[in-house]
Amino acid sequence: MILEVFSGKQFNEEFLVDADKSISHRCAIFSLLTNGENIIKNYLRAEDTLNSLEIAKKLGAKIEDNGDVIKIVAPKKIKEADDVLYCGNSGTTIRIYSGLLAGVDGFFVLTGDEYLRKRPMKRISAPLISIGAKIDGRETANLAPLSIRGGKLKSFNYESKIASAQVKSAMILAALNTNDISTYVEPFLSRDHTERMLKGMGADIECKMENGKWRVNIAPLKEKLNPLNITVPNDPSSAFFFAVAAAIINSTAIIKNVTLNQTRIEAYKVLEKMGATIEYILKEDKYEPIGDIIVKGNKLKAVEVSENIPWLIDELPALAMVMAVADGKSIVRGAKELRVKESDRIKAVVENLKKCGVEAKEFEDGYEIIGGDVKSALIDSFGDHRIAMSFAILGILSGMKIQQAECINTSFPNFFKLLSKVTKYRVIDVN
Repeated sequence: MILEVFSGKQFNEEFLVDADKSISHRCAIFSLLTNGENIIKNYLRAEDTLNSLEIAKKLGAKIEDNGDVIKIVAPKKIKEADDVLYCGNSGTTIRIYSGLLAGVDGFFVLTGDEYLRKRPMKRISAPLISIGAKIDGRETANLAPLSIRGGKLKSFNYESKIASAQVKSAMILAALNTNDISTYVEPFLSRDHTERMLKGMGADIECKMENGKWRVNIAPLKEKLNPLNITVPNDPSSAFFFAVAAAIINSTAIIKNVTLNQTRIEAYKVLEKMGATIEYILKEDKYEPIGDIIVKGNKLKAVEVSENIPWLIDELPALAMVMAVADGKSIVRGAKELRVKESDRIKAVVENLKKCGVEAKEFEDGYEIIGGDVKSALIDSFGDHRIAMSFAILGILSGMKIQQAECINTSFPNFFKLLSKVTKYRVIDVN
């Protein structure tokens, strides 16, 4: 499918985006560790998160979905699935489930679509194997499908070389199935939804910043966790596409009911540095701080980005669209992780911007973009939802055609409806 976006006009709109993907995944996975009925409101019904929910069902959970509320009754004991566990396009699903299942008695096979099967898994399989997990896969457990023979694991003191919420979450879940306190250290605080949610469910977890590093101490579970009763906040990463739209076309976007967790709004802070006016309005703070973000466009200037990269790694492709029209030369460094996302996002951003007439250059760990006029082009999304959505937003300025745009449905099925608030578009079926 090709998404054709036409140039748009200034707007002043409210955006109620889809529920947060990261938190929705965790609701489905963590519910398996509880002792009763989990009540989840505003669960994201996208392909990836529904796959996480379906896996929970195959592992023994009973699930009831009335359209408004999802109820998950945890099994007394996680059971072996009689089929392969399909994770779709989601690295979060395969990596976090691997950490959970590594400590569960049974045999499990996890796989995904053609893009997920190319993504590196040794970052979770290697540390899990080091504490006794039995995991195998292609290229010595680096590529899916992954087979896991779960069982009791050894407690650990592990220091990760990368700040990754997926690696951290996998190791925290593994630590719950050991015999003693474990410690996980990362060089920088990555998204902390796992720590927040598990602590809120009764897990014995202590977190602190020590010598500039994030340290998490995890005690093994003595009993099952308390069930979740949560309204999933909306996703600031999804909403950021419309923050970008407001910034580049000098408009106003009022983004409703998103998490204001500091590890999730760093891209908005960068957008402020580039000249946009942004206001944060806190409404509540239980599992997560939740509120509204108001973004107003203004004259944009270039920026250099090399700090807090783990907090904005997913939003960097969208930020690149702002850099493409900002005054001056923008530079992104320290973002090598972009190479191993749903696509090589450094390559995807640079190659596609060049098609649009924007001067851009690749680095191994980032890119350089010189802002200028944007031309309409035929964009290769590389099957990556964030690349597709980023260039759809850039199309508001000049028009754009994006190939393989069906990938957007993996994470943000409501994107097309919200896109119609800021510009006209059409979908071309190429089958």
